[in-house]
Amino acid sequence: MLGLLARTMGKASLVKPSALVKPVSVTKIAGRYLAHQEGLPKLPVPPLRQTCERYLAMLEPVISEEELSHTRQLMSEFLRSGGVGERLQKGLERRARKTENWLSDWWLQTAYLEFRMPVVVYSSPGVVLPKQEFHDRQGQIRFAAKLIAGVLDFKTMIDNETLPVEYLGGQPLCMNQYYQVLSSCRIPGPKRDTVVNHALGKRPPTHITVVHNFQFFVLDVYNSDGTPLTVDQLYMQLEKIWNSSLQTNKEPIGILTSQHRNTWGKAYNNLIKDKTNKESVRAIQKSIFTVCLDAPMPRVSDDLYRSRAAVQMLHGGGSRWNSGNRWFDKTLQFIIGEDGTCGLIYEHAPAEGPPIVSLVDHVVEYTKKSEMVRSPMVPLPMPQKLRFNITPEIKKDIEKAKQNMNIMVHDLDVKVIVFTHFGKNFPKSQKMSPDAFIQMALQLAYFRMYQTCCSTYESASLRMFRLGRTDTIRSASIDSLNFVRGMDDPTKQNTEKVALLGKAVQAHRAYTDMAIRGQAIDRHLLGLKMQAIEDLASMPEIFMDTAYAVAMHYNLSTSQVPAKTDCVMCFGPVVPDGYGVCYNPMEEHINFAVSAFNSCEETDAARLAQALHDALVDMRDLLEQTPKAKL
Repeated sequence: MLGLLARTMGKASLVKPSALVKPVSVTKIAGRYLAHQEGLPKLPVPPLRQTCERYLAMLEPVISEEELSHTRQLMSEFLRSGGVGERLQKGLERRARKTENWLSDWWLQTAYLEFRMPVVVYSSPGVVLPKQEFHDRQGQIRFAAKLIAGVLDFKTMIDNETLPVEYLGGQPLCMNQYYQVLSSCRIPGPKRDTVVNHALGKRPPTHITVVHNFQFFVLDVYNSDGTPLTVDQLYMQLEKIWNSSLQTNKEPIGILTSQHRNTWGKAYNNLIKDKTNKESVRAIQKSIFTVCLDAPMPRVSDDLYRSRAAVQMLHGGGSRWNSGNRWFDKTLQFIIGEDGTCGLIYEHAPAEGPPIVSLVDHVVEYTKKSEMVRSPMVPLPMPQKLRFNITPEIKKDIEKAKQNMNIMVHDLDVKVIVFTHFGKNFPKSQKMSPDAFIQMALQLAYFRMYQTCCSTYESASLRMFRLGRTDTIRSASIDSLNFVRGMDDPTKQNTEKVALLGKAVQAHRAYTDMAIRGQAIDRHLLGLKMQAIEDLASMPEIFMDTAYAVAMHYNLSTSQVPAKTDCVMCFGPVVPDGYGVCYNPMEEHINFAVSAFNSCEETDAARLAQALHDALVDMRDLLEQTPKAKL
């Protein structure tokens, strides 16, 4: 992929400026992005014994002593000199020498492209932006026009390779994900999906797709001289789309993309047998991004509004509402409701949350700019409406997709809360990492609800390394267990509780540092497992062990996605009896989105959100009421 990128970039930079060349080609500096990428270190393969010892330590709080002693025996066999562990480790180290990133392809395949559940709810995250002030179609179209202009402004930085390089702890980060989110799309297959990135082709796309009333349109967003359309021009074009898509009796073809991947794979092959359908689908897949102009949802109280907006981003509210107003395989879909609700949903395979949020921050700032100077109106062609020929078979597939979508909608429970007592300012005043502090509050909330500790996933960025994606921060540790047990123990003094909290926060901070430096255990274990599969060897017993299943069953799947914008990301749980928790810590408050499935009697999103609120308040009170609490 990067080789292809190098070739296309090299060519672009040699083009002589002329009237036909887009402005981006003139300012492009050959290989700037590539030189940056090549300067990044490769992802290391951690030492085998280190990972195995850390794995056993991680299991302590989540399995019984008896299970642990069984796993210790399996582990000593696995680590035997000249044994299976050593052989797999050597294979991994060979792979690391030969590839740009030993993990990235395996991760893309196993975490996303071979995952067969629907991308809706089970994979794609949503982002809820602050509610806008408009309540009618004019406001909706005006905001959509500004948003499109803002994304195109960001795209210019990508095209010109002038995107500022991000740093973490003084280390430059891999910027590859930014080059994967525009003009890309997931394509269903019968057993495994693929992702196409049209930005890397000889003729990158110049259009977006706009969907309104379940009808898709191709909107060219560049003038013939290569300049992007102005906000006014975009407004006029969106108005044309709105007016020519007023009737709502159209089949919601987009709802097919919400199906189980195998089901959609079959329906997809059937759909594109027809030439017109195939061309329409290709136009959506190739587009730079999609804009969904949504119908207003039923009104709810201010208290419930954010939670309702979150599900609007995640699934569109069901077949009666806006779920058909989507193409869920598209990497980036911006959603703008007539009632001021707005945000986006993104298909997770090409990128993590932080690059998406950087794009969002840029776009939101752009939309706040005062109105541009009115541009002279050059007549623009009518945006092209995409046609679909609906056979009885396709109609049947659509009906099935509607039913399944409505089941998912009824099953997903999302609670968004704004915690207003403090933001990241308070943990910082206590010399504590805000992220570690919030994670310990989550551990406490869960423990109070279930009197037990569970495997907890927190996403850690591996972008210090070339093509780095994520590893897992294991928030449940012996130190966190000691803290949550001690917190409500009446026999313990406050000073002791504060010490336990301090130790738990420090342990979490240490694990986080280890993870972002490529020394965590989860991706290494996955690599060893994948290596065994590649070698056609029998699966090592440690991966068949009950303890491994417990370790990989994340009842708490969590992510901190900080943004400058007062927004919150949300996603579904990763296991049937689990929770999805995403948070954006602002200076003075914290935005949380908690999700659970209604079909599980043990879980309750509102209850966990309340327990989390109480845990944060109790931890603050503990620190404030205890003398010499500052650590």
